[in-house]
Amino acid sequence: MRTFVTALLASTLLMPCAHGAKKPSANGDYFVYIGTYTRENSKGIYAYRFHPADGKLTSLGLAAETSNPSFLAIHPNGRFVYSVSEGDTGAVSAFRIEPGSGKLTLLNTVSSKGAGPCHLRVDKTGKNLLVANYNSGSVASLPVKSDGSLGEASAFIQHKGSSVNKQRQEGPHAHSVNLSADNRFMIATDLGLDQALVYRFNAAKGSLTPNDPPFAKLNPGAGPRHFAFHPKETTHT
Repeated sequence: MRTFVTALLASTLLMPCAHGAKKPSANGDYFVYIGTYTRENSKGIYAYRFHPADGKLTSLGLAAETSNPSFLAIHPNGRFVYSVSEGDTGAVSAFRIEPGSGKLTLLNTVSSKGAGPCHLRVDKTGKNLLVANYNSGSVASLPVKSDGSLGEASAFIQHKGSSVNKQRQEGPHAHSVNLSADNRFMIATDLGLDQALVYRFNAAKGSLTPNDPPFAKLNPGAGPRHFAFHPKETTHT
C-alpha cells in the first residue's frame, strides 16, 4: 500500500461514506479518493474505504476513468468531486459520488482555460471552482451549477513575467489557489514568478480582481508551490 501511494498519489480526498454527512457513517467508515497520473497501469481516480477504528484501507478499485487527475477537490456538501486533467489541453471534470459504492459518475468536463491545470479549490459557498494552470501560468474561476456540474469560466487571468531560474522560471507557472477564511480573497502562488498573487473574489459573480497591492514578492528562486492559512487567520482590507 505504501509503495502504491508513493508512486501514484497526486491528491487524496477523505469523506464520510454517508452522503453529505458531517460525521462518519454509522459504521464509522470514510471514502478515500486518490488522484493519479495516468501512466503505465493507472487509469484515473481510485477509491478506498477507510476504517478509522483500525486504520485500514480497503480497495474499492477504479472510481472513475479519466486522464491525469493529479488534483482533486470536494464540494462542501460532500456530494461532488472535481478533478483536473493535467495535460496540454487543460480540462476540469465534475463527478457525482454514488452512495454506498463510492463510484464516481461523470457530470461534465469543461476547459480550465489554460494548459497543465494542477490545483483546484471549491469556494465556501459551493458555487465556484477555482483552478491554477501550471504550464500556461494562469488562474480561472468556474461556476458550479445546482446539480454539481460546471459552467464555462466566469473569470480568467493570465500571469506574466519570469524569475531568476531560467530552467523552471522562464515564464509564469501558477501552482496553487487558496481562499481566505471570509471567502473574499483568492491567493495564487506562482512558481515561475516568485510571487503570491492576491485577488479580490466575488462569490456571487465568480469574479477575480487584482488586489492593491496585487502580490507579495518572495525570495528570488524560491519557486512557491502550495501554502496553507493558519487556523486563526484574520483578513485585513
